[in-house]
Amino acid sequence: MSASTFSIELTDRERLIKAAFEAKEFAYSRYSNFRVGAALLTTTGEIVKGANIENASYGGTICAERTAFVKAVSEGKRSFTGLAVVTDVESAISPCGMCRQVIREFCAQAMPILLVPADYEKQLADGVADGGVKETCIGALLPDGFGPEDLDRPRVQ
Repeated sequence: MSASTFSIELTDRERLIKAAFEAKEFAYSRYSNFRVGAALLTTTGEIVKGANIENASYGGTICAERTAFVKAVSEGKRSFTGLAVVTDVESAISPCGMCRQVIREFCAQAMPILLVPADYEKQLADGVADGGVKETCIGALLPDGFGPEDLDRPRVQ
């Protein structure tokens, strides 16, 4: 599934990427040293940021993407048009499986997900198209994923 059936306007795309980098600065990655920032664009144009927050009890760790969704949903925002994710790695890094499932819960299958390399600005300056951003969607990241609509399917008695 391609993200091409949806699109993010260039200004929103730039805002979203900038917000993901800003969010990454607040990551608490004391144990893995792997900072992640995420930015979620609502249908009203608001951006909700999230950073990964680690915990000495590793199971208590929450990823940046889930932080952004928890913040948004807990404030009544449940309609989204884009997500950007950035790390300190010089290549685009994809959300983990748990984050993919949360994205699947709240987003359209073709909603754009921007996977942003840490050296995005350098790549832009060097003339790399889109700064090396990999655009995908949850339909591609989690094909045949289980979603809320599956709970409404008839059960065999």
